[in-house]
Amino acid sequence: MAITQTGCEDCAFHNVNSLKKLGINTTDVDYVIALAGNPNTGKSTVFNALTGLRQHTGNWPGKTVVRAEGAYQYDSKKYKIIDLPGTYSLLSTSQDEEVARNFILFGKPDVTVIVADATRLELNLNLVLQILEITNKAVLCLNLVDEAKRHNIKIDQRELAKNLGIPVVETVARTQKGIPELLATISDVASGKILCKPRKVKTLSGSIEESVNRLSTEIEKQFPGLPNSRWVAFRLLEGDERITEAVVNNELKELV
Repeated sequence: MAITQTGCEDCAFHNVNSLKKLGINTTDVDYVIALAGNPNTGKSTVFNALTGLRQHTGNWPGKTVVRAEGAYQYDSKKYKIIDLPGTYSLLSTSQDEEVARNFILFGKPDVTVIVADATRLELNLNLVLQILEITNKAVLCLNLVDEAKRHNIKIDQRELAKNLGIPVVETVARTQKGIPELLATISDVASGKILCKPRKVKTLSGSIEESVNRLSTEIEKQFPGLPNSRWVAFRLLEGDERITEAVVNNELKELV
């Protein structure tokens, strides 16, 4: 099974120090949730459905990018949810992408909820797979399923969850359909009741695969237990300045 149930009680996964640097206050918060997705997927509607009026906006430190955050309580636990900028990738070619990528990597949210448009799932999966290279605690919120049905688009929710290795919840956020199920699933992943096992993409040429594996091995030696050494290896080979800085300054040790 790609997704397993476990009886363990998990402590907070997020990186408190890094979140403070990113301007996020975690006082009196049990779990921190990241909300990611492509533009025009209904992500803001999902955010509003989860938080209601308990939200405010500001800017990310040193950026002109707006940060929206809100809060909600579920099953006696307090959640802070951060609405990340809508992006098509995490390759850090824009401020929006850099903010989203850095928050998921360095902030280590307890759960990353990825909102996808059910009518354009193939397009949205690019970002989904990139996020799953960074974190193994994620939920796919398959939004706008009513529009997909109207266009005769059928998605096998169980098969999709099996292939991705993370829970998939169908929603129509503007009518609150599926939101109770989404809340319950977020809670189960955050607490460790659901253990995700994301499937990694392996479509590289032999030479590139060899380079990635060799570099990944060296990264694991320097940062034992790093959950995303393969992703870090990719970024180093691409010359990503922010990730190179994190390796040189031993910043990645905080992620172990």
